[in-house]
Amino acid sequence: MSRASVAAKRAMDLALTLAALPLALPLMALIALWVRLDSPGPALFRQQRVGRGGRLFRIHKFRTMHVDEAHGAQITTAHDARITRAGRWLRRSKLDELPQLIDVLAGNMSLVGPRPEVPRYMALY
Repeated sequence: MSRASVAAKRAMDLALTLAALPLALPLMALIALWVRLDSPGPALFRQQRVGRGGRLFRIHKFRTMHVDEAHGAQITTAHDARITRAGRWLRRSKLDELPQLIDVLAGNMSLVGPRPEVPRYMALY
């Protein structure tokens, strides 16, 4: 990608994220409350991921698993017992990924592009 197209993509990411955040923040606050009421622990889950150019960053998502059990296997199945009731719905609806707007705003992610992967799996490429 040329520098101009990277800059244009970044400008589009910023414009869309800044437009979406005021609309998404009230919903995000309600989801955060629901996650906290559904099971003990923080509302947000953070995990190290590999971004563009191999740069490491911490991704933000709503927590969908029980805190004590979230440190197990990094791959989950649809009926994984570690997933909370709220987490099942959030994963199905993809609303668990709304906090990633923070990562887009910070420049760690883009709205369109490859999925940031866990370093452990990137090491296999």
